[in-house]
Amino acid sequence: MKKSPGRLELFIINQFHPQLNNHSLTGKYKGNRSINITGDWRAIYSEEKDSVIFELLGTHSQLYR
Repeated sequence: MKKSPGRLELFIINQFHPQLNNHSLTGKYKGNRSINITGDWRAIYSEEKDSVIFELLGTHSQLYR
């Protein structure tokens, strides 16, 4: 049985895969983007040239207080 790809693998294949709910942020995180890791966990990242930098990982309530 083939294993489903993890979120990082999905991101590498297609950073806008619907499961990731990739979206731009506003407010204190303006200029960054967020993806869903699990139901409540998020990864906030930025893009510079050909690189992606994961800035923060945490639950929705930890990151968006």
